[in-house]
Parts: sequence; C-alpha cells; structure tokens
Amino acid sequence: MKVIIKILIVAAALWAATQLVDGITVTAEDTAGQVGTLLVVALIFGLVNAVLKPIIKTVGCAFYVLTLGLIALVVNALLLLLTGWIAQQIDVPFHVEGFVAAFWGAIIVGVISWLLNLVLGDD
Repeated sequence: MKVIIKILIVAAALWAATQLVDGITVTAEDTAGQVGTLLVVALIFGLVNAVLKPIIKTVGCAFYVLTLGLIALVVNALLLLLTGWIAQQIDVPFHVEGFVAAFWGAIIVGVISWLLNLVLGDD
C-alpha cells in the first residue's frame, strides 16, 4: 500500500511540474490518458531513483560533501531527464525538453513530493 501511495504522490508532483514548467509535457489526448501517463512516468521515475540514486551518491560522495549537497539538484535533474528519455523509448507520451526544464521540474517534484508526504504521512 505504501508503494502505491508513493507512486500517486510522485504522479501528482509530476502533474504539477507539467503545469508549471514549459519544457515538461504530457501529450496524451484525454484526461484518462494523461493520468495513466503520469502514473507510468511516476513508476519509471521511482525505479530510476531506486536503482541509480544510491549508486550515484556512493560514487559521488565527495561531490556531495564538496558542494554541501547542491550537486543533488543536478543529479535529480539528470534523473528526470533520464526518466523522460526512457518514457520516450517505450512510447509513453511524456517529454522533458532539456536540462533547464529538468532542473526546475526536479525541484518542483521534490518540493511537492515532500509536502504531500508531510500531509499524508510517510510511515
């Protein structure tokens, strides 16, 4: 149940990012298609984060310390870009247009996910 709630939270955060950032788009034609797309992209984003983020943190530990954690913003943007690329490869109508859009989208997804986890609980 916890995994489903996390996917729904990330999907809601991704929806907010598509509304607030010009370079992040969902091109599904109807509302059901958009919701389904956001759920699939949230699942992909969760898998990418679960697999790659621990490896990146371990390998790049010195950069995290050196930049006081600010490199995490760049890493999150690159992971969102990778998510958009994977979505395109499997014909999911989700697109991230460049690093700047990914950077702002990752910030929005992170902040909204954090706020929703505060409200809904993160047990």
